[in-house]
Amino acid sequence: MKEFAIYSALRLGLMLTTFVVIAGVWLLVHPSSFNLVFAVVAAFLVSGLIALTMLDRRREEFARKIQARADRAAAKLEERRARED
Repeated sequence: MKEFAIYSALRLGLMLTTFVVIAGVWLLVHPSSFNLVFAVVAAFLVSGLIALTMLDRRREEFARKIQARADRAAAKLEERRARED
């Protein structure tokens, strides 16, 4: 589950960084109309789009580990079934 922790930390860091950039630019350009909810939603959407490309390798690595774990569990289950028969 190390890959999950790394991916989650990177995704959270990307979200926070994107929020800081969006909120900072917004506050510099038009501080009187700053809307926290909109800034969070915008940061979530923008960081999601960035994560699609930047975190692709980490996501694939995590998916491979999960698939390998599922394959091992399925093989053990089949082995137990074969022993029962």
